[in-house]
Amino acid sequence: MAPHAPTGSGRLSRRLLLLCAFLGTGLCHVGAEAESFGQDARTSPPVTVFNWTAQLVEETYTNITQKCWEFFVDLMRNVTAPELCEWKVISRPYSLLQACLEGWADHLRYGYPNALAEQYIFQSHHRYFPNCTLQHQVYSDPPEDVLLAMIIAPICLIPFLVTLVIWRSKDSKAQA
Repeated sequence: MAPHAPTGSGRLSRRLLLLCAFLGTGLCHVGAEAESFGQDARTSPPVTVFNWTAQLVEETYTNITQKCWEFFVDLMRNVTAPELCEWKVISRPYSLLQACLEGWADHLRYGYPNALAEQYIFQSHHRYFPNCTLQHQVYSDPPEDVLLAMIIAPICLIPFLVTLVIWRSKDSKAQA
């Protein structure tokens, strides 16, 4: 890890400034609070405290999810129309979109799933996968009356078969 100068009260490190510049203006509000540290080796240098409000977190998440979407759209440009319904082809971009949305929500403690992430997932389905249907028939449970008959028939058949086996075994002993 590259060494960097400790931040003083009210100053930001170069990395933090670059992060703020990357995320855009107005996203990095920093409080001027910094803890003092002594000469003891167990204490850490001062830490800049971020003043994250709910509105700021939502604005940041909104901006980041837009970047996630743009990255997904860029990846999907490489997918041809016949490949849009092939899971092997679309699983990577789709999984990256989901991971980006979920990862940043977790990082910002925004909560996932959320309305904004669901909006992007639905948008991806509407835009790229509207004509994808399951090629294999989906099986469902039979109606209750058919299911009941399938359960009761073997149960009723067992006593009849036991009686038949006993009767035939007695009949074969009588003939011998």
